[in-house]
Amino acid sequence: MAFIRKRRLDRQLYSKERFSLLLLNLEEYYFEQHTANHIINKGCRDERKFRGSLKICSKSIIFEPDDNIQPIIKIPLRDCISIKAPEDNEANNPFTRDTSGGISVVCNQVFLIKERNIIAPYKTVRGRTEHLFQLDVAGKLGDVVQTLHQLYRASCLDKMGDQAAMITAILQSRLARTSFDKNRFQSISETLHMECKAEMVTPLVTNPGHVCVTDANLYFQPLNGYPKPVVQITLQNVRRIYKRRHGLMPLGLEVFCTENDLCSDIYLKFYDYQDRDELYFLIATYIENHITEHTAESYMLQWQRGHISNYQYLLHLNNLADRSCNDLSQYPVFPWIIADYSSSVLDLTKPETFRDLSKPIGALNKERLDRLLTRYQEMPEPKFMYGSHYSSPGYVLFYLVRVAPEYMLCLQNGKFDHADRMFNSLAETWKNCLDGATDFKELIPEFYENDSSFLVNSLKLDLGKRQGGKMVEDVELPPWASGPDDFLQKSREALESQYVSEHLHEWIDIIFGCKQKGSEAVAAHNVFHPLTYEGGVDLNSIMDPNEKVALLTQILEFGQTPKQLFTIPHPRRIIPKLKSLSRTSSHSVSISESPVSPNEESFEDLTEESITLAWNNIAKLKLDVQYKIHKEAITGIAVTCNGSSVFTTSQDSTLKMFSKESKTIQRSVSFSNMALSSCLILPGDTTVISSSWDNHIYFYSIAFGRQQDILMGHDDAVSKICWRDGRLYSASWDSTVKVWHCVPGETLSNKKHHFELLAELEHDVSVNTIDLNAANTILASGTKEGTISVWDVTTATVLHQLPCHSGTVFDAAFSPDSRHLLSTGEDCCFKVIDVQTGMLISSVTAGEPQRCFKWDGNTILSGSQSGELLIWDLLGGKVIERIKGHTGAVMSMWMNEQCNSVITGGEDKQIMFWKLQY
Repeated sequence: MAFIRKRRLDRQLYSKERFSLLLLNLEEYYFEQHTANHIINKGCRDERKFRGSLKICSKSIIFEPDDNIQPIIKIPLRDCISIKAPEDNEANNPFTRDTSGGISVVCNQVFLIKERNIIAPYKTVRGRTEHLFQLDVAGKLGDVVQTLHQLYRASCLDKMGDQAAMITAILQSRLARTSFDKNRFQSISETLHMECKAEMVTPLVTNPGHVCVTDANLYFQPLNGYPKPVVQITLQNVRRIYKRRHGLMPLGLEVFCTENDLCSDIYLKFYDYQDRDELYFLIATYIENHITEHTAESYMLQWQRGHISNYQYLLHLNNLADRSCNDLSQYPVFPWIIADYSSSVLDLTKPETFRDLSKPIGALNKERLDRLLTRYQEMPEPKFMYGSHYSSPGYVLFYLVRVAPEYMLCLQNGKFDHADRMFNSLAETWKNCLDGATDFKELIPEFYENDSSFLVNSLKLDLGKRQGGKMVEDVELPPWASGPDDFLQKSREALESQYVSEHLHEWIDIIFGCKQKGSEAVAAHNVFHPLTYEGGVDLNSIMDPNEKVALLTQILEFGQTPKQLFTIPHPRRIIPKLKSLSRTSSHSVSISESPVSPNEESFEDLTEESITLAWNNIAKLKLDVQYKIHKEAITGIAVTCNGSSVFTTSQDSTLKMFSKESKTIQRSVSFSNMALSSCLILPGDTTVISSSWDNHIYFYSIAFGRQQDILMGHDDAVSKICWRDGRLYSASWDSTVKVWHCVPGETLSNKKHHFELLAELEHDVSVNTIDLNAANTILASGTKEGTISVWDVTTATVLHQLPCHSGTVFDAAFSPDSRHLLSTGEDCCFKVIDVQTGMLISSVTAGEPQRCFKWDGNTILSGSQSGELLIWDLLGGKVIERIKGHTGAVMSMWMNEQCNSVITGGEDKQIMFWKLQY
């Protein structure tokens, strides 16, 4: 109801009128107003005169008396018999002009509105009547009558398209003769950047005028000066801006000065998409320095990780999918969540309480669906399963009629719907959505907000009498709700419940995602009329204006499907370790999930708090000591369990063992004259493994101080190695990743390691980095050409392959929960992939390449090309701290298990020890 609250505020601030644009017909314009007297029975003994305002509109004449007791009079131009000056002697010409200040309008039908200032269905007075309007400024009479003649001729045209074309020509002529009043600028120093014609869009109606953007403000000046002379928005206050599809055309632009408000500050519709795009560019350029542009993928990451609620996520998706509370044909759509409207207690722990979110409303009842599918199969092309939509202006106002009665009267030509078809009961409405032959509607955001006024007839509207004689009053609530506020509170709890969090991605697939169109939509029983989809009709290709108007009217009233945001299955939300609700006892485990034993879980619980504390304070990382121990860049770091010894590899071909306690190099080993690329320590701290550009992998015994073994497993440089559960994973520039089963040699003998090749993961180009998930079942690889591949290690098959980066992938790592994979590359970008679906869900651009990193799923600690350590808020897409470090690129990074100690190795040949200082 944000648009209703905003309208109320605007009218309180700027107008005391009873008149509003909602008194106009759909697609009608309000041109001008004149103070005047309405004279009834002129010259007679009972002559009466009412002071007020005469409104000239494109399809009607409206008179608003100053006296609130008197009704507003609306005279449709098509019902006029004559429009003339009463003192004109040219009796044979009913359409003439005079300068007396009076206009006589004879008509055969008139509507009386808001009598005694009560919102009610319009009263229709049929039969010949005459209305005399005497203008205060007699000199304007000629222009007013001429305008009325033009509009009358338009209203008399037989075809709607011809009428619309003539009215548009009149409107464009008026706009061409006027321009933005520069005296309305907030400051004389403002610089004009652009001016054009546009219409301000509000629900059901639009208002033409002039748009102006300067170096400081965005202005809109209505042609009619209603509801105020100028709408002004300070560019510095703009937080979000969206291009919109309005009337099936890419002509809309919506501007928000808040982060989370449902209703925008202004919605503009342009006559030319180039004007729209130019204005968008000007505003976006102004705000790009201090506003982060959010994509569906970036919001998805925030939602998955619990940083925004289910409600907030759905709001953001609606916004990105062209849904706006200013456009009732594209109003934000929210799902039915609760399926139980009969119990006295709402049990959110039972799956039966909830609607099946994997199906559209039309597919929830199998018997009804079978009937619809039979009709669908027999239907000629283009086929559709549902004859009505899940969101339309009629459905929105069905829910909101008690707080938006004037909108309902506008939509339905001055009438409320039949009392038995009103929003009378939650249980009845839900039952009709399940069983009704043509009712497939979803809900609106208001069901999950804090304002329950739409459920209460606080305006005391006469909405009719139902069969049985009962008046339509408040909405009947389910037994489990003690009142309207309690109903909304429980609805919000249901929306944020664990069951919904586990299944909301299924509904998103249907409304915004991969099951919205094509074969997936057919399989999901989610096919609507083709004209409701974006791109379903090209209005520019329709030359017949009558066909175009009819088609546009049909689609706007029927409803429109949201813009498709996702083309692959939407990832599910990451749920805390709680017992999962499921409709069936069996369920499939995601590839990114790993079972956790009670002992492991309790161990995690012991360390989780300290890890969280460390990452919350990661910006307090301070340099402890630094040592120059190599002659070339340092490529790998490994630390013994007790932290006493640090092993490093370098492009100078050496493996070095550094004692932190004595601050001395205790070992220096060279296996060949080629650079070493990485190192790791085997469990037990007895063996160090190093990978080399000479294609080999070297095993070094710490206890005996000698090379213990060598694995000649590749045909080109080995770029990265990992060790998990007795298996060695090696990546190479020979375009392979190899998995080895490794049986260590006996320490006190000369027996060598035994290597068994278990799998070979083939790539098209050189592999530069690898990482494994916590369960050791999924491996990620990054290549020199920027491709990220996600592999199922158990079957040696590729699950996902994405061209993430342009240039080399420097580093890649799974999040601690293994749900996401973060990578960084030569292109200065961080990319986040959802492991389950393979969807690229976030991209953050840095000013320079980030060579290595550690992360906790939300925050990143990265080593940059310039040597700085950067701390990133991944969800916000910004750097929150810069820490001076190396004098060259940070080439490698090690972090302890508690995440409070870090060691970095640089191009400057140094290792740096960092500590958190709480």
